[in-house]
Amino acid sequence: MTFNDIFKSGFLENVTSVNFIDMAITIVLAFGIGMFIFYVYKKTFQGVMYSSSFGVTLVALTMITSQVILAVTSNVVLSLGMVGALSIVRFRTAIKEPLDIAFLFWSIAAGIILAAGMIPLAVIGSIVIGIILLVFVNKKSHRNPYIVVISCTDSAAEERATQLLKAKVEKLAVKSKSAREGLIELNLEVRLRTENTDFINDLANLDGVSSAVMVSYNGEYMG
Repeated sequence: MTFNDIFKSGFLENVTSVNFIDMAITIVLAFGIGMFIFYVYKKTFQGVMYSSSFGVTLVALTMITSQVILAVTSNVVLSLGMVGALSIVRFRTAIKEPLDIAFLFWSIAAGIILAAGMIPLAVIGSIVIGIILLVFVNKKSHRNPYIVVISCTDSAAEERATQLLKAKVEKLAVKSKSAREGLIELNLEVRLRTENTDFINDLANLDGVSSAVMVSYNGEYMG
């Protein structure tokens, strides 16, 4: 076949119809894998506010991708048109959690693999990925970093608070400090020895300490 033969109308207009049974199986499996991805996302979510719409998006994205790939593989002209159409798509929604990117690519990859006919790879691969995420993301550790915010009235209270923290935690690092008349505020990163957080109560009861707050630290602290 020469280069000119490729662009003959008979070739370009050739449509390989998708078998109805194959199409139904692909869509059903895409929905099932999409729901599994949704389940894993819900169980591993560690952000501030859970978005159910993002989970539904993962299901829809898996199904839509599988349909697009089925359409592309059935017609040469349509595949070229799809490439041109999809190249102008721009996503403006900000991804706040790095792990959300993995779920988006997982949904797209599952849809592509299913539509390509590699069903065992799509099913087994999704199960393995889901188990890995469930194990590692939900793994609890008292060594996870936390931010302790302490409000003190003077330098003496600040010294007592930091000494108490050093005795109770495994590691302590000052992230920021602000001071004005009658108030000193410290932001400290700490790593706990155990899961016991009673030392926060002891901090709040110290003379000269007006408040003590401990929050989870996800590594995106802005000082």
